[in-house]
Amino acid sequence: MNRHDVRLLQAIREYPSVSIILPTYRTAPENLKDPIRVKNLVKEAEDRLLQEFTWREVDSLTTRLHDLVEHLDYQYMTEGLAIYVNKDFARAFSLPFKPAEQVVVDETFATRNLVLALNRTQRYWLLALSENTTRLFEGVRDSLFEITEGAFPMKNEGPGAATRLPGGQGINRSAYRDEKNREFYNQVDAAFKDFMIDDELPLVVAGVDRNIAFFQEVSSHTFAIIATLKGNYDFTSAHELADLVWPLVKAHRVVLVEEVLSELDAAISAQRFATAMTEVWHTAQEGRGSTLIVETGFHYPARVDETGLFLTPAEDPAAPDVIDDAVDDVIEIVMSKGGKVVFVDDGVLEPYQHIAMILRY
Repeated sequence: MNRHDVRLLQAIREYPSVSIILPTYRTAPENLKDPIRVKNLVKEAEDRLLQEFTWREVDSLTTRLHDLVEHLDYQYMTEGLAIYVNKDFARAFSLPFKPAEQVVVDETFATRNLVLALNRTQRYWLLALSENTTRLFEGVRDSLFEITEGAFPMKNEGPGAATRLPGGQGINRSAYRDEKNREFYNQVDAAFKDFMIDDELPLVVAGVDRNIAFFQEVSSHTFAIIATLKGNYDFTSAHELADLVWPLVKAHRVVLVEEVLSELDAAISAQRFATAMTEVWHTAQEGRGSTLIVETGFHYPARVDETGLFLTPAEDPAAPDVIDDAVDDVIEIVMSKGGKVVFVDDGVLEPYQHIAMILRY
């Protein structure tokens, strides 16, 4: 799941659209009940549909729903599951936290949990480089999900992989193979660019030394690389790769948090900072936010004035004129204006009312 997926879901307007959200479990015996939970919620969704429509009218929707559910891999569930289906569309996404169970039938899909997962979870890309087939994964904490769209997985059709290397007098087969590998990894980098444009995340690169070196030589994304995992992972499963990659990502996060807190101290000394939700909201709307720093568990229900610039706290998140969590909105605002967002543990920003921003000016 990435920002492109969420934007696609949010753009869909089709009644009825069914959203099924539920907590799931990683290990037995709890995970043995996951298929039953899903089945019960599917039945609830069907019952609600049949209160408004005939079987014929929702046949294409329910067919898509059952087909999607039948192909769920319950062996590798994480903490939650989100299912989205209408007559033309069907997708399921894992969630890195346990959401409240719900079934929603509406004109739009219920995407709040996806936005929460995007904004508050350690996410990253993993490129598993290979001279044969290079794979791309989206990392969500300690789970990896292989990307099977666009050009990925990307098979090398060139000499030394799918075809033989040329022979004959005067041909340096090793140099020829190296050049063709550079060309392949240049193609990999170009295909990866489409994903980075939609979702600029940290990048981990895995592979043998020579493949990592070739990729770094031709890539325009070396700025995003936070770690390398050396070895041959051509036949390593996503689950096994995640066990190797996640410690590297966590170690990088520790260093990142230390650096950003040092930058915040310097910004405070230079009077280029904002703290407290109302001030952060206003400066974010003005496009002044360079780096937003926020505690992972901080939420802020609020009302916005007619200008959109000023925020006031609200006690009832369910009230019709209330943004149920303005923190998610300010994250999106900062990122849309070219800023970055760093999460820290709860309590770290307590002197600043749990949120702070380094300003551009």
